Amino acid sequence: MIYNMRKPKKFILLALCFTFSTVTGQQNVLDKVLAVVGNEALLESDVEVELMQLRAQGQQVDGDVRCSVFEQLLLQKLLLTQAKLDSLKENDMMVMQEVEQRIRIITAQLGSTQELEKYFGKPLFRIKEEWTEQMRERSLTQQMQMNIVSAVLITPRDVEVFYKSLPRDSFPMVPDQYVIQQIAKYPPSGSEVRFQVRERLLELRERVMNGDNFRSLAVMYSEDLASARRGGELGMRLREELTKPFADAAFALKPGQVSQIVETEFGFHIIQMIEKRDEMANVRHILIRPTFSTETQQEASRLLDSVAALIRSDSISFERGVVLYSEDKNTRLSGGYVVNQQTLSIRFEKDQLIPNDYYVLRDMKEGELSTPFESKDNSGHDIFKIIKLKEFIPSHRANFEQDYMVIHDIAKNRKQQATFDAWVDKHVQSAYIFIEPDMCHCNFNRKEWVR
Repeated sequence: MIYNMRKPKKFILLALCFTFSTVTGQQNVLDKVLAVVGNEALLESDVEVELMQLRAQGQQVDGDVRCSVFEQLLLQKLLLTQAKLDSLKENDMMVMQEVEQRIRIITAQLGSTQELEKYFGKPLFRIKEEWTEQMRERSLTQQMQMNIVSAVLITPRDVEVFYKSLPRDSFPMVPDQYVIQQIAKYPPSGSEVRFQVRERLLELRERVMNGDNFRSLAVMYSEDLASARRGGELGMRLREELTKPFADAAFALKPGQVSQIVETEFGFHIIQMIEKRDEMANVRHILIRPTFSTETQQEASRLLDSVAALIRSDSISFERGVVLYSEDKNTRLSGGYVVNQQTLSIRFEKDQLIPNDYYVLRDMKEGELSTPFESKDNSGHDIFKIIKLKEFIPSHRANFEQDYMVIHDIAKNRKQQATFDAWVDKHVQSAYIFIEPDMCHCNFNRKEWVR
């Protein structure tokens, strides 16, 4: 049985129902056409690869998941057909990044590159080739989806009408939120401390040059914990993603070479080049940050303590204290207000706060000033600070007065979804769609696929 708005010629249908041979590794494998959308064929192997990737990430895969993946791929083929008609071009740099990121995630789940190759039954270069093609298609479909909803605008009046049109209990609960100001001071980094860090890295570099494994040393000694677990490996990165001194040193290396000591805002590094492609590179590094003596830490704490005393006695305002004493460039010009990097607002939920900040905040009252304490800045550097709890917003159901942006985003998402659904409905009606009968048992979210 064929599902299509227009009945195609019989000889076309017979051709679509044949399976055909594709080559995987050294073996010939029959690959079945499960669907055709426009000019794009959806193969059984396309579905299986997606399911294998889900399994590799620890997800349970049953019949419902298979059907869900199949429907997502149908939609992707519909978008891809239109993207090609509109002559959209994929972003090669983003495609490469996505492929490398997916390989890192699944390799981490499986344990090693060897296990990755064993699981998918093909060498790494072949996996990269196939996933690159997948990601190219995905890049085009994402662009197409963005183009469809890019013209959607929403005004404050639209948001208000949307809010009034729904019962209050249909809006989400907003957790406790905090608005904070801070005055921050970095511990003095004495020349002796910096000398000790450089000496330590020189020793590690010499060990690498004498044959020690860079990966093993990174696991044992690097203070960049995220990459240390991967032997110091960062994965494929664009040059512009890396801080300039790091990028300049890294891109000057040939594969296998190790840099001299490089100083950045994050600390001191040695870098080993793994692979370089134009303006992208994959490197390993070992990071060591200066550690500060008790005396230098106490010096920063004493200064902040005296600033806090001035504020409590009303000798200066908190905002004046920020201008005169704070060393945090991200908050110094904004009255000390800390910006949530996830939402770009000044409100923080508990889980969005730096842990040390929350442990102090949780016992404070609105308007109260903390004593000096040690914390981290946005780059993970040690820092001392005093904070003021400017506002505490208890958990509540989202409302128009307090949570305008929350309501705005919900309203805009609904309008974008409606616009996208209308586009899909229109194009499903006009596109040529064939679905293999064995897949017709699926309970599709969009019933229009089956005709």
